[in-house]
Amino acid sequence: MQIVNLGLPKSALGLVPGIGLRLSIGNAYINLHGNWRVKYLRIMKDSGSFDLAVSELTISTTIAVMSDDTGRPTVSMTSCAATVGSVKVKFHGGASWLYNLFRSFVDKALRNALQKQICHLVSDSIADINPHLKTLNVLAKVDQYAEIEYSMVGSPVISKSSIDLDLKGEFYNIGQHVEPPFHPKHFSLPPQDTDMLYLGVSAFSINSAGFVYQRAGALHLHITDDMIPSGSPFHLNTSTFGLLIPQIEKMYPGLMMKLLVEAVKEPLISFEPNNITVQASSTVTAYAIQPNSTLSPLFVLNLEGSVSSHMYVTELKLAGNVTLNKIDMSLAKSYVGPFQVTSLDNIFTMVLKVAVLPKVNARLQEGFPLPAIGKMHLVNSQIQVLKDYLLIGTDVQFTG
Repeated sequence: MQIVNLGLPKSALGLVPGIGLRLSIGNAYINLHGNWRVKYLRIMKDSGSFDLAVSELTISTTIAVMSDDTGRPTVSMTSCAATVGSVKVKFHGGASWLYNLFRSFVDKALRNALQKQICHLVSDSIADINPHLKTLNVLAKVDQYAEIEYSMVGSPVISKSSIDLDLKGEFYNIGQHVEPPFHPKHFSLPPQDTDMLYLGVSAFSINSAGFVYQRAGALHLHITDDMIPSGSPFHLNTSTFGLLIPQIEKMYPGLMMKLLVEAVKEPLISFEPNNITVQASSTVTAYAIQPNSTLSPLFVLNLEGSVSSHMYVTELKLAGNVTLNKIDMSLAKSYVGPFQVTSLDNIFTMVLKVAVLPKVNARLQEGFPLPAIGKMHLVNSQIQVLKDYLLIGTDVQFTG
């Protein structure tokens, strides 16, 4: 038996507050073609084909949408009503001339049987979706260090006009899901209806990324003189630093230098209305590079930095860049004797601007994946910075 024609001239999908979805199909029709065969004992055998037309088919079903224990969606039918307006069958071949004499009785029997079975078939079809939902990937790889989990933390909240999903949105080290030493703050999205989709990204989500990269040992950077612009008034060598700390030039004359910047804890981002700031704590270790390439430590500084951030959506990623606000430095250890740390303020401000922040911005501009369904594209995306979270408003396009 095969379907030769199918029509759904009236179909609609709506929301049912507190439950899920309502699917309505009206005036549907389906035409089937198949073969029939009759065998009674050994004295009667007959066969042929038939055409079956079902019309004025109406189905209305309510589908509950929940979250399972893995944070994936699950669906089930909660109510169903179905009517079949007409069923007509016509037999061909064999003794069809005889069977067609009783078509009105056959039509009625088929109509009654089909009407009783439709809701069972709909329920089974909806249940068959769940094995596919179980395979939804709720982890998105970011890079060699991190992945982000987008599992649902509760069942959807459904109103007449929208579906609200609470997704975890937490970064983890790949294969090692260790919780950070801080907790998310609750927030709710404000009423909005000008865009198709709204996403709220909490400060916790971004800060969990910092925790992951710090835990992976990825928040460090070696700075060498080739990272300093050739036209810069200073360079990473003992001659330049010797102008500010004379004992460096005396102890290590004419040598190139290297700086190691290492985060001592995860950076902390904060969202205030129309303002994004990041506080970072790190150490800076300065080395003189000996002719045999060994490194001689010169000093270690504690550095507290504050940067402002701008974030934007590109394709299906949240990206950004940072600019330096201020730095505070103190001497942690000196291998060349005492000196005034303030004498290095201008040099290290310039080092951060020309060597460190470009590396940070290059990574931020690669972006971090946002949750998506299928071949989804975000269009005309706008970001608002609110208390403790970002609000992304966007339209959505799907491609085949």
